[in-house]
Amino acid sequence: MPYALKSSGVGLGLLLLVLISVITDYSVNLIIIGGALSNTMTYQEMVRVAYGKPGYILITVMQAVYPFIAMVSYNVIIGDTLTKIIGRVGGDQVANTVLSDRNFTVFLATVAILIPLSLYKNIAKLTKTSLLSTGIICLILVSITIRAPVYAAQVVPSEYQWTFANSRIPQAIGIMAFAFMCQHNTYLCFHSLQRRSLERWALVVHLAVGFAMLASSLFGLIGFASFATGVQGDILENYCPRDDLINVSRLLFAVTIMLTYPMECFVVREVVENYFFQHPPPLWRHILLTTGIVALAYLVSMTTSCVSIVLEINGVLTAAPLAYILPPLCVMRLQNEPFFRMPNLPMLATAAFGIVVAVSGLIVVAMELAEGVRCSEGSEMPYCWGNSTRLARAYG
Repeated sequence: MPYALKSSGVGLGLLLLVLISVITDYSVNLIIIGGALSNTMTYQEMVRVAYGKPGYILITVMQAVYPFIAMVSYNVIIGDTLTKIIGRVGGDQVANTVLSDRNFTVFLATVAILIPLSLYKNIAKLTKTSLLSTGIICLILVSITIRAPVYAAQVVPSEYQWTFANSRIPQAIGIMAFAFMCQHNTYLCFHSLQRRSLERWALVVHLAVGFAMLASSLFGLIGFASFATGVQGDILENYCPRDDLINVSRLLFAVTIMLTYPMECFVVREVVENYFFQHPPPLWRHILLTTGIVALAYLVSMTTSCVSIVLEINGVLTAAPLAYILPPLCVMRLQNEPFFRMPNLPMLATAAFGIVVAVSGLIVVAMELAEGVRCSEGSEMPYCWGNSTRLARAYG
């Protein structure tokens, strides 16, 4: 979120954050309404009823690609985070050994934690881990708030750092769309409710999106205030490796990412099962498919260490269509009434917003890739090299 505010400008970024939160809340509820209209139990089936086989193939590809790329980005973050913790704890004893290797660290996390958690069949089993993840987010927010004055003092002020709007708006929207993207597992969560109803679901969505908007705003503002235009796609990459308070946050963040990872794997697995098999899997296929998805995500994540471009691509390529374009188009189609009428105005506006985000974002990301991706994630920041008295006191 700090990187998104850097891209769009702080003022405009906060407005975009509110806008995307409202649209996300609206579109998530639209998906459940579409399910009721089509008498279906999955996002894929809803699109199939609305737009036939072509729509079904499109939603299947997108609904598999989005969570899969999310799994890849989580692996990148796990690698960047855990290697710093291992280096701090092990010191010279682990330097230049396999334990300091990012690829090996992610491999260990994959085998020991990610695969076992992803093998669960029911998303409701992750209720307690999701609650734990929410608590961890609050603890990390406290830690970066404590460190904000210390690191802000190391940043060279710029007259442009607090500008209201910047030119990289599509990238910022792509990152925010990625962060708020939950439409792909809407039905999994809806069917995990003990007493399902549209009213109870709407309350859950309002609370969840509201908390996400508040937390995202605070992370964005505090992170940007700490590092200004030097902020990285993963804000924890801006902190020095010897800062033990932040190292605790790094460990907690790695834990919450690993607890979130299985929810994305659940969606990829369900999409593949629904498209190719359409019946409950035997145990051997469940284990084989889950392991194969996680292994493929691991291999792809080894090709990049720049999480910001991964978030941008996933946001504009799949999150925008899944979150903003398909839900309103499906509901309008399922109503069996003309699209262009006054009651449909909010849905038309949501779809138009998604189209603009997707098209403009793809153009900008393509230009970035043509110029070459440049990021310093995974590298120690220059202000960590000196002998700053305030940073030294922070390290204890």
